[in-house]
Amino acid sequence: MKGSPSMSYPPSPWSLRGRMHVSVWAVPVADVPALPPALDGAVRVLRVGRRAFVGTAWVDYRPGGDMAYRELLSAVLTRAGWRPRVTITHIWVDSVASRDGGRELWGIPKDLADLTIPSASGPAAASTVDGPIASAALPRGDGLPPRLPAGFRVVQALAGRAETTPVRSTARYGPARVAWTIAPEGPLRFLAGRRPLLSFVAGDFRMRFGAPQRAAVESSG
Repeated sequence: MKGSPSMSYPPSPWSLRGRMHVSVWAVPVADVPALPPALDGAVRVLRVGRRAFVGTAWVDYRPGGDMAYRELLSAVLTRAGWRPRVTITHIWVDSVASRDGGRELWGIPKDLADLTIPSASGPAAASTVDGPIASAALPRGDGLPPRLPAGFRVVQALAGRAETTPVRSTARYGPARVAWTIAPEGPLRFLAGRRPLLSFVAGDFRMRFGAPQRAAVESSG
């Protein structure tokens, strides 16, 4: 579970479990946050006409995995050629270890925030010292059987290059109604005043994020 003595976080991959509420939004391409220059040529925003797709999620990582913490994220659906990818543009956690590990292992731009996510149902909220980010009313429910697998790849800018990270999970999925309130002056203001196309819950998910790190090559002396 521990990384090297200099790390405050586990090595890749992370084994995580919990529950998340996901919403998918159709957003005019002109309003989608710009991708880092390091991703030029690696991925492009996936467009359908003049629209792109953004996913947002409230995530409660629970005990039983490598770490337990809370998270709010926003990600853009991208493509490498015609292969779908996900690129996270905004993400907040309430764990220093998660922030540092996400940035250093995979180039995920995690920041710290005050996060409230109910264990069953109720209000969720995220804010920083600069003000509120978003809030939502999360419904009760942990999805329906059977447990289904899912897999995708996240592409982020790490040390000036594109880093592709595999994600595998299983969860019990179900439809959900998530009522979002986006702070109109906050970092997710490109979603303010909009409604998601759909929302769902991934209950009791079990996730493997990342791949084993390559062993350091020993000097032959």
